[in-house]
Amino acid sequence: MSMETDVKDFLRRIVLSLVLGLSWLFINMTLGIYFDLLPIYGRPDVGNILFYIFFLGSGAFYVRFLLRTWRKKFPHG
Repeated sequence: MSMETDVKDFLRRIVLSLVLGLSWLFINMTLGIYFDLLPIYGRPDVGNILFYIFFLGSGAFYVRFLLRTWRKKFPHG
């Protein structure tokens, strides 16, 4: 038995959005907390600045990906 193409497409979007979102979250948590780049002690270091640039840039690309992925309408409504 195979699923309908609309259902497959919908589930694929859900899984891809969740996997990329959790990956983005875990990468930034690891860099920020484990490597101690998130807190700024006194003056920001080069590592802190690069971390925040990466955090904001990758977050913007993730939001752009979500908007492009979920823009397509489904036939049921």
